[in-house]
Amino acid sequence: MPELPEVEATRRSFADAIAGARILSVSLGKPLRWPLGCAPQDLVGRRVLQVRRRGKYLLLDLSQGLLLLHLGMSGSLRFAPHSPQAPGLPAAGAHEHFELVTSQGTLRLHDPRRFGAVVAVSGEDDPRARKLLDGLGMEPLDPSSFTWARFAAGLQARRAPIKTVLLAGKLVVGVGNIYASEVLFLSRIHPATPACDISAVKARRLFTAIGQVMAQAVELGGTTLRDFSNALGVNGHFQHAAQVYGRAGQACHACSQPIQLLRQGQRSSYYCPRCQKTP
Repeated sequence: MPELPEVEATRRSFADAIAGARILSVSLGKPLRWPLGCAPQDLVGRRVLQVRRRGKYLLLDLSQGLLLLHLGMSGSLRFAPHSPQAPGLPAAGAHEHFELVTSQGTLRLHDPRRFGAVVAVSGEDDPRARKLLDGLGMEPLDPSSFTWARFAAGLQARRAPIKTVLLAGKLVVGVGNIYASEVLFLSRIHPATPACDISAVKARRLFTAIGQVMAQAVELGGTTLRDFSNALGVNGHFQHAAQVYGRAGQACHACSQPIQLLRQGQRSSYYCPRCQKTP
């Protein structure tokens, strides 16, 4: 599933190229998780002012209204600029479910499992937008949102295992399964530790590690384990920098102890039993 770093890497790969473009046509394929919310032709003629991100949602600000895009479990975007040097996009296949043709290029959503979404709303105050965005936690890449005071208070208010708290996205958004294992290793916190039992020292380490790991992941273009690539088809490289994720049985880089695999619900947690003591 694309997480915050992958979504942010995707945003950065096409945001500047599409800014200011006029929408020429909109095409829909098979239904996605939610309906578009308007007739596709209603979007024609509007301009794409900018592309922002909130959590794992991409927000395309239009000259009238807003498009919310979510990649779901298996979705990806492709953008082909209108240029003699650009090869363009291939013919749309069975898994292309949304295509936005603009004066500056074509943006297409590919989603085999169809858990993604494209929703047209009047703005962020639209009830449909608020339903999707209001419950999201702090943005780990935004210092004005991600503050130590709010983070520490949020940990103290939660008794669930810290790995579960991080994945839930209510305290801080976008720390998906790969990145949660990485930040807990850097913080020397066992993934099953109740959030409220984490000491102030380790909580501060965790706060710092979240910011560091997420920023590094974005700079490396996200993680490509199977088929993720940004809107220009470029793979991510964070997987090569991972300290514990996917390394079960291999030596810890810090102490040489074999990395262990722990199942928490339906998710895999990787940790070092020596560096990350059991709670």
